[in-house]
Amino acid sequence: MKGMKKKTALAIAAAAAAFCAVAVPPALGQGATSALQGHNTNAPVDVAADRIEVQDRADRAIFSGNVVVRQAQLTLNAARLTVAYSNAGGIQIERLDASGGVVVRSPSETARGQFAIYDLNNRLITLVGGVSLVRGESRVNGGRLVIDLASGRAVMDGSGPAVAGPAGTTTNAGRVTGTFTVPQRND
Repeated sequence: MKGMKKKTALAIAAAAAAFCAVAVPPALGQGATSALQGHNTNAPVDVAADRIEVQDRADRAIFSGNVVVRQAQLTLNAARLTVAYSNAGGIQIERLDASGGVVVRSPSETARGQFAIYDLNNRLITLVGGVSLVRGESRVNGGRLVIDLASGRAVMDGSGPAVAGPAGTTTNAGRVTGTFTVPQRND
């Protein structure tokens, strides 16, 4: 019985590790490759919102109300977005700070959190606050998710306080939780 529990715990840990390494296509049983791996961070960034405030002296623009950001196959939705840019020889976006029910979507994954930072120079997206990462029927929840767009690798940790999650659930401080699909067997 002890050996069985140990094997089950190892299988769950291996599945969680595989899920967090988003670039591993079969890890979630869906067979699709991750659109996050090799995402084109050089593609144009399109932003739409209800309102924009440009603070040119500070090299930033603040978008608010139903914000939608698109870059290649990546879409970000939020209530508010601050765009930091450099103005040397034309506007170059360096960083996006999003808040208020942030959702980041690719064709195969959806990540949600309260806040997100998209560092275009380092090709990293960080979500914090009641974070969930969903691919197909599999889901991982935690406090912080860092997505490396160069490699497609995603790392979830449980940092942060307990936060209300989807439909009456909560994410426990310091813990990462997951639900994974398994192959269906005919026994």
